[in-house]
Amino acid sequence: MLDTIFALATAQGKAGVSVIRISGPKSHAALGMMASVPELRKASVRKLYWDDVLLDEALVIAFGEGASFTGEESVELHVHGSRATINAILNVLIAIPGLRPAEAGEFTRRALENGMLDLTQVEGLADLIDAETEAQRIQSLRVLSGAIGKKVDAWRQKIIRAGALLEATIDFADEDIPVDVMPEVKDLLSELIVDFEAEISGVKMAEQIREGFEVAIVGRPNVGKSTLLNALSGRKAALTSEIAGTTRDVIEVRMDIDGLAVTFLDTAGIRETGDQLEAMGVNLAIERANAADLRVFLTENGDRIDEVEFFDEDITALGKLDSFSGDVEFQADHRISGLTGEGIGALLSNISSILQQRISGAGLLTRERHRVAIQNGLIALRLASDEVFNVVPTVELAAEELRSASQHLELLLGEVGVETLLGEIFSSFCIGK
Repeated sequence: MLDTIFALATAQGKAGVSVIRISGPKSHAALGMMASVPELRKASVRKLYWDDVLLDEALVIAFGEGASFTGEESVELHVHGSRATINAILNVLIAIPGLRPAEAGEFTRRALENGMLDLTQVEGLADLIDAETEAQRIQSLRVLSGAIGKKVDAWRQKIIRAGALLEATIDFADEDIPVDVMPEVKDLLSELIVDFEAEISGVKMAEQIREGFEVAIVGRPNVGKSTLLNALSGRKAALTSEIAGTTRDVIEVRMDIDGLAVTFLDTAGIRETGDQLEAMGVNLAIERANAADLRVFLTENGDRIDEVEFFDEDITALGKLDSFSGDVEFQADHRISGLTGEGIGALLSNISSILQQRISGAGLLTRERHRVAIQNGLIALRLASDEVFNVVPTVELAAEELRSASQHLELLLGEVGVETLLGEIFSSFCIGK
């Protein structure tokens, strides 16, 4: 018989209310040893006893098989959140034969195994737990809702329809088929290819919403990069000094910019130097700046940093505006002072606008695994299309490629061949989820 598992589902530590979850065939029986089992899916207040000792007065909800998060018979105990109360109840549960503590992600894994979630929804749940910004929350909820699965089901129906039409031409090859099915098959394949290509093009931006953007602050030594970082973060994240070359390493500050996760990088001042340690910092600065999603080039005199590639959306800014008097002879996108905060709001607004524009093309698929599955499916669809559009269509080969495309969609949803992925995916979950 399947084990019945239990765990604290809320965070460790003192709280007003904590939730203990129990799932498996003995969950109702375990509750019955402490209190009467309430009507299913109706919250009731119960006094929990063990050996005539009152453990707590809790809000109790019982779920039947097929009607819970895991798909199993389960119970939730909403108890007072003191460490003593939680430990007392967990100690009682571990003493009941057939019950054991849950492993990390085991509740969610059972939901997957029982068909309550597909693999993309599991990943969406993991992302929702980790969400730091509004954009991440919205994206992860969309994935958790099953939006990918619904889209895949629509694709599957088209693949099944095209495959059935092709199979009909194979099965009745020696007979006259009253309708030429090839135009419909060609239309279905063309639609599928366009859909797959569109989803693949949106994966990178969806991934960036999930993982966040990097914005590098780049410039010569002593132009105010560290002061700007401190102003952006609202704290002294980096040491500042009038001595050029103070910053040797890349200092990172993660922020929420209008719902997007953005990590600002304060890099070493870029210059030729005989100091070996500073030279290492300069090389690292160049490497990280070139790899960043956006660069803010900070300058005092309008000079360019040839070592770092400049892209159209990159921003130029006059730093240390507080130290200037009179007109400035060169053009810059922004004039700012990290010391006084002047111009910082406009700079942040510009950065937000650029990044928001980029994510407008984000698709449903949020991970590299998703992209690979759809990319392989697209390859199969293109091969099928090539066979169908031949002067003499090779129907059998086209039908086989359609079966291959369907298998890649099954891989995407975790229906076949994903056992090696599950350990890695569930390792990111906490106990109780």
